[in-house]
Amino acid sequence: MIINPTEKKWTMPEVQLPAIPDREFRLTDYGAVGDGVTDNTEAFRKAIADCSAAGGGRIVIPAGLWLTGPLKLASRLELHAEAGATVLFSKRFSDYPLIASTFEGLPAVRCQSPLDAEGCEDIAITGTGVFDGGGEAWRPVKDWKMTDRQWKKLAASGGVVDEANMMWWPSPAAMNGGARLAELLREGKTEPADFLEIRDYLRPNLLSFRRCKRVLLQDATFQNSPAWNLHPWACEHVTLRGVTVRNPWFAQNGDGLDLDSCKYALVENCSFDVGDDAICMKSGKDKPGRDLGMPLEYVTIRNCIVYHGHGGFVVGSEMSGGVRYVDVSDCTFMGTDIGIRFKSARGRGGVVEDIAMRNIRMVDIVGEAISFSLFYEGKEGSGEARDQAFPVTEETPVFRNITIDDCVCTGAETAFLINGLAEMPVEGLTIRNYLAEAKQGVVCHNAKKLRLEDLRLTTAEGPLVKLHQCEEVDILRLTGSGSGDSRMLTVSGSRSGAIDCRQPDTAENCRAVAVAPEVTGRVEIHSV
Repeated sequence: MIINPTEKKWTMPEVQLPAIPDREFRLTDYGAVGDGVTDNTEAFRKAIADCSAAGGGRIVIPAGLWLTGPLKLASRLELHAEAGATVLFSKRFSDYPLIASTFEGLPAVRCQSPLDAEGCEDIAITGTGVFDGGGEAWRPVKDWKMTDRQWKKLAASGGVVDEANMMWWPSPAAMNGGARLAELLREGKTEPADFLEIRDYLRPNLLSFRRCKRVLLQDATFQNSPAWNLHPWACEHVTLRGVTVRNPWFAQNGDGLDLDSCKYALVENCSFDVGDDAICMKSGKDKPGRDLGMPLEYVTIRNCIVYHGHGGFVVGSEMSGGVRYVDVSDCTFMGTDIGIRFKSARGRGGVVEDIAMRNIRMVDIVGEAISFSLFYEGKEGSGEARDQAFPVTEETPVFRNITIDDCVCTGAETAFLINGLAEMPVEGLTIRNYLAEAKQGVVCHNAKKLRLEDLRLTTAEGPLVKLHQCEEVDILRLTGSGSGDSRMLTVSGSRSGAIDCRQPDTAENCRAVAVAPEVTGRVEIHSV
């Protein structure tokens, strides 16, 4: 059996850049003072209003510390922060009105984002300045993410600590907001005014652009967000070029970039150092995401680096509207919890397909270098329960037709993991020319039409390749060495079969093959 790898069959359309009129409006002409103390909200508002009334242009922010409340941007507007300019967003919660927005793919009421736009066209944020979201005023902090000295200092600074002494919150309203939010939703509350009592809990993303067209973020630094850092939702023609995205490593929900239900996007030459997933592909959560039916599609990501994050490149877990036609190349992930991360769960539904990745470099990955987990919410994810097949419905997530080429990983817990669903295995996945040094090699549960070609693995324990409930697997030219379990391949599960391992060239202590008694399907080793 030879499985033909899925090749890229789509053409990436050109991503359009915004057209900004050649007019300039200097913030200082509106009485702004860059001393870090003066409130410049009104100066920004007037500059944006004049720029918009004139038909658009560039608002120039010179070097200085510019304190302001949230900014509502407009069409045909470029916000340009010159070198030395830092925009400091207010830490006073009352400065942030509640608006209709989204949270983790679901319709929600949230505080207005510091950088906010809806229904705009031709909008840009450029320059080498810094936009700081003042996130430390909003974010809860878990005790285990701090030293004892840091935790005591934080607890003494104000705010409240929960009864378990495990989480610091900026206020009682923030700490109790989750439970109260659930009550308000059960009561059918939908108006922003209904949620004022839990404003402290409804922390904003640093940047929220909704249903905008032709968006450019270039060269600027976006940091210290209350929640996610950059969140374009339902936008078209989005370009990120040379931006730096930073959040503290302990930042709760401190994602870097969340491209959500967008169409036509380019992310290039950007760097990320964040407290949650770094470069994330999303499209809504569960039934609301499926009903919206707005996939994330036609995305190019290249020449980016991630210094810290839960995942380097991530799809999900909010992918209910679908994710497709994504091309990722020439990226480096250093010290992330997971390198390449695909995640979802029963209940999401949606289809993730036609993803092409190549030339990915990974160093000191904490967990899996490459991971497909369909048990993101932790339900039935291990043991016999993992093998139980549920009925296939619109709530069943689908991952298929994904290729990962020319990757290297030095240091990881697991080189490659698939934890798929019994009723809907990960299908049509190809990994080629992958060199990995990891504690464990390849561990696959519930995969179908899997091709592993030219893998070079160095492991510390277990077999090089472990297959459980896997069908139609083609392993070509596997090389590697390991210690401990002296096996090249182990196969288990009653559904496993049609497995071919061709032309292996592993070390002498890694040539044994073990097939469990319940496996009745074909497992063959072809040395030549």
